Amino acid sequence: MARIIAQDAEDTGQPGMSGIRFLKGTSLSELVRKEIEAMIIAGHFAPNERINELSLATQCGVSRAPVREACRALAAIGLLEYIPNRGLFVRQMDEAELREVDIARGFAFGAVAWSLAENASAMQVHELRGHILRMEEVVRSGSVGAYYPLNVSFHQALCDMCGNRRLAATYQGFARELHVQRFRGLSAPASLELSNREHGEIVEAIAESNPQAAFDAARGHVMNGYARILEQRRLLEGAPTGKAGTPRTG
Repeated sequence: MARIIAQDAEDTGQPGMSGIRFLKGTSLSELVRKEIEAMIIAGHFAPNERINELSLATQCGVSRAPVREACRALAAIGLLEYIPNRGLFVRQMDEAELREVDIARGFAFGAVAWSLAENASAMQVHELRGHILRMEEVVRSGSVGAYYPLNVSFHQALCDMCGNRRLAATYQGFARELHVQRFRGLSAPASLELSNREHGEIVEAIAESNPQAAFDAARGHVMNGYARILEQRRLLEGAPTGKAGTPRTG
């Protein structure tokens, strides 16, 4: 528990704010949920991997009770799946559900970019370009584990800046369901370079105050990501890739 408290105290950005004080407004199970979600984002779990509550409790330095509550919360939003008599597993979507969620996510992300393109400030554009540069440095290393959290932060920044909390929450709800699939999709050949190139296209459309171009670039980025997920899934399954699974550059 000490490790989680210390980390979240740092995340508040308020020097001198103790972990105990921070915990007054945050339940332990919520802290554990954030920790497990961060582990999923970082690629610590594979699709269909069984969740070991005891092991997680040991890693987080807590009892099993808050881990159990955290896992239930993650199951409620679609990151984990409970299988009777077997336990909790990292959720693997079938292709039909994956397509439905990504189509919805694509329109939501396009709307986020459209909204931001209408009102983006020079400072916001500068911040977004900073995200692109940080990701570009990681692209050269080829590390999906280092790239994916930066990728999530970039998408989050767009949502934070778009000026529409309902729209941002809608997008984040779809995105949260897909962390495992998106992480693995970026493992496909050349995916990091293609992904960040598409990020750049989104930002430049926003910089030009072109809502339609921003919408098209953002939606295209999500759908290209969907294609990369299918490509990597079929490679792992040893099946030939079809037209729908071919990555595009947008």
